Amino acid sequence: MKVAVVGFGAIGGLIGARLAQAGCEVTAVARGETLEALRRHGARVQTEQGLAQVALRAEQDPAAAGVQDLVIIAVKATGLADAAARIGPLIGPDTLILTAMNGVPWWFFAAGDVPYAGTRLASLDPDGALLRAMPARQVIGCVVHLSSSCPEPGLVRLGFGNRLIMGEPAGGVSPRVERLAALLAQAGFDTEASADIRTDIWYKLWGNMTMNPVSAITGATADRVLDDPLVREFCLAAMQEAAAIGERIGCPITQSGADRIEVTRKLGAFKTSMLQDAEAGKAMEIDALVASVHEIGRLVGVPTPAIGSLLGLVRLFGRTRGLYPQA
Repeated sequence: MKVAVVGFGAIGGLIGARLAQAGCEVTAVARGETLEALRRHGARVQTEQGLAQVALRAEQDPAAAGVQDLVIIAVKATGLADAAARIGPLIGPDTLILTAMNGVPWWFFAAGDVPYAGTRLASLDPDGALLRAMPARQVIGCVVHLSSSCPEPGLVRLGFGNRLIMGEPAGGVSPRVERLAALLAQAGFDTEASADIRTDIWYKLWGNMTMNPVSAITGATADRVLDDPLVREFCLAAMQEAAAIGERIGCPITQSGADRIEVTRKLGAFKTSMLQDAEAGKAMEIDALVASVHEIGRLVGVPTPAIGSLLGLVRLFGRTRGLYPQA
């Protein structure tokens, strides 16, 4: 199978390296230091067992790789517009597009008989460019439940977790999803073919849409966020709003906010991805994680005072540091 990875970082790099080890013909679409590192060393994966070097192809120009069987989109949401403008040469009529990203995806209301079908979110895809470049009919959604880091270009350090959930945007389990789940299982992941990937996406978002921005604003690790009773209460209020939105869009949450917080607490004193981005001076994924939820709340008529406050605060934080576009 010919596979291209767009966004060869902590998640995309791990998936790409493992697929290459499983026998796929993998091309990393990369630029700058990442491209140089991959051409010099191949992909490097650091685990408790040691360092593995994996040979694969690395190209700056997607046209050099040509049409693929599978394209894995693992860029930050802030890099999607650039990726969409470049990946056309990789995508043929039968190419599958696996979206391994955080937050609400651009295709969330674009496929199947879902509530508010056909809605395009201004916070994610204001002019429809993403959906034109990456049509929903070719997308397989993916929820990543694992932790890894990219301490330097081309090097992935494995953390905890190993689970990938994937499914059709329109719902149901299809043969192509089952084949893809089997391939990624062969590559070493714990995989699940989901009949309702939208709810899986909303559930993960429900758990991290507060932790990410609160930790970025405060500079606190997750344990300190949850140990402050007032901050914890604020996070629970925002989660309650997001759960109410989920009910309106066909993505119900059956767990209590308090129980979900206890799951996060067990992960210990970790830095969220948004805090790591803020500390590194990288663009923050505010739109996919917070602004989109606020926009959907307005769409479905759910009041969102806590989510609105969180959006305003983290947006201002990002703008004052040059990590989020000015109004």
